[in-house]
Amino acid sequence: MSSESGYPTPLLPAQGYLTVARVARAHGVRGALRVQALTSTPQRMHALTTIYLSHTPDRAETLRAYTVARAQHDKGDYWLIFLEGVESREVAERLRGQYILVTLQDGVPLAEDEIYLFQVIGLTVITDSGLVLGRVVNVIETGANDVYVVQGELYGEVLIPAIESVVRQIDVEKGVMYITPLLGLLPNS
Repeated sequence: MSSESGYPTPLLPAQGYLTVARVARAHGVRGALRVQALTSTPQRMHALTTIYLSHTPDRAETLRAYTVARAQHDKGDYWLIFLEGVESREVAERLRGQYILVTLQDGVPLAEDEIYLFQVIGLTVITDSGLVLGRVVNVIETGANDVYVVQGELYGEVLIPAIESVVRQIDVEKGVMYITPLLGLLPNS
C-alpha cells in the first residue's frame, strides 16, 4: 500500500492503541506464536498481560483481546508469545499475519516532550510566517533523522526534516506542527 507520493502509507493503529508486533507464524505444537517486534522497546513483551490482535489494526471494532500467559525472547526482533485459549498449532496458525496492539496506557511511558510517531500523521504544518504547507501524510525513518512528508495545495509534496532547527513545536491536541523552513526547503525560497 502506498500514498500518491510513492512512499508506503503508514498503517495507523486504532485510537487509544499502539501496534507493537506482528504474528510471523505458529511455533511448536502447543500454540505458541512467533512474533516480530515492531517497537523500539521490544523488552516490553515480557510485561504484556493483555494484547489485541487484528488484520486491520486501524479499526478498533476488529480488535480481539487475548490474555498473555507468557512471553520470551527468541532471536533478534522475534519473540515467542503464549496466549490463554490458544493451545494448538492449528489455532495459532490462524493468527498468522495479525498485528499485536496494546492500549496506550500499557505502552512505554513517554517523557513530557515526547510523542508517538503515529501522532505526527495528520498534523497541519504551518511555517513561522503563518503559511499553511499542508498535512503530514507519512514519516520516513532515516538513519540520521526522521523526515515528515507533507502534502498540501500550495507546494504539493514537501519533505520536512525532523530536526530542532526546523520543527519548532508540535501540538498534538491542536493538531498543528510549527516549523521554520531551511533556506531552499520550499520552492522559490
